[in-house]
Amino acid sequence: MRPRPSILAASFVLALTAAGPLAAPASAAPAPAASASTASARPVTDPGTAPDAVALQAAISGLPDADATAALVRVGGSDGSWRGSAGVRDLVSGRAADPDARFRAGSTTKVVTAAAVLKLAAQGRIDLGTPVQRYLPGLLTSRFEPITVRQLLNHTSGVQAGDGWGDFEDQYAHRFDTLTPEQVVASAVAKGPEFRPGRQQHYLNINYTVLGMLIEKVTGHSYADEATRLVLRPAGMRDTYFPGTDPRIRGPHNHGYQAVEQADGTTEFVDVTDWNQADRFAAGDMISTTADLEQLVTSLFRGRIVHGPQLREMFTVPAGIEGASYSAGLQRFVVDGRTYWVKSGSRYGYSAVIAATRDLSRTLVYSVGATDAKGEEMNAVAQRIALAALK
Repeated sequence: MRPRPSILAASFVLALTAAGPLAAPASAAPAPAASASTASARPVTDPGTAPDAVALQAAISGLPDADATAALVRVGGSDGSWRGSAGVRDLVSGRAADPDARFRAGSTTKVVTAAAVLKLAAQGRIDLGTPVQRYLPGLLTSRFEPITVRQLLNHTSGVQAGDGWGDFEDQYAHRFDTLTPEQVVASAVAKGPEFRPGRQQHYLNINYTVLGMLIEKVTGHSYADEATRLVLRPAGMRDTYFPGTDPRIRGPHNHGYQAVEQADGTTEFVDVTDWNQADRFAAGDMISTTADLEQLVTSLFRGRIVHGPQLREMFTVPAGIEGASYSAGLQRFVVDGRTYWVKSGSRYGYSAVIAATRDLSRTLVYSVGATDAKGEEMNAVAQRIALAALK
């Protein structure tokens, strides 16, 4: 039995703003004909546990289409492996998608941030049970009760969401402007707490924005430098970096597009590849590859970056909170009795997921060039990949 699409959508995709009309240069809609795709698999001793290569290939067939311009997929683990890519690098040239391309990894950045905080905790430089107010005095007002570092990690802090530029049209207009993490936090603090710390769980970027500031305060170095030193290098993530205010994606990459409804009712595809996303900071401003994200999850789960009680934080969902599913950096997700630890991430033009069982018998990493990456529903191509990979 396969997991229901509605469950996958609720677990993998966080509904944010829906795209609105935009008066801007746009590309023509993708052609319905399928582009070339590539796939490979590693034989396993027990074919009954191997990834379903036929279902996975079917999941990415026919790209580009209205839902996605490209898909890069890596299924791994002791059950066996499968690699596949489909679609195009860009709609103008129509060249086949680069399977090794870099992309905006969105909120999968939180896995790196959580690991960096936990590693600093293992070194005795951060105490997870200590209020963040002690490390960052003056950041939160007196309206906030003490919020521990652990409560930021598992989204039980009660800090409300910070403000951004607005809907898609406003964000697109400001895509080369800089909104600083400090401005985002200030806007969140001004709203006061949503709930008392530890009483509820509400997944929000703001928790990890504050954790990025904590890393900088404790180490005296930039978040990017410390995340690279503490996590990326030990994991062997050679093609991953934090762009900061640079709107470009350096190196080989597939373009991202957003479907935008025009005034006449037609839909066109706006190239959203270049975008300054510094406001996402430690919550979502990472550029990576599927190979590097696979390295991240396998290195983490094998205890190569953090271990012992710190690693257990990544597999511990807070008790006593109804509906809680988030741990430090990950989300618990059960398919037919098999538990996966998952992190999704999306920015306009790109949707990514990392997922793995605790024993690494099955891992999944994908990047989909989603034309509705911030939509209310799970992208159709991403859903097909998840259904095929996690059954």
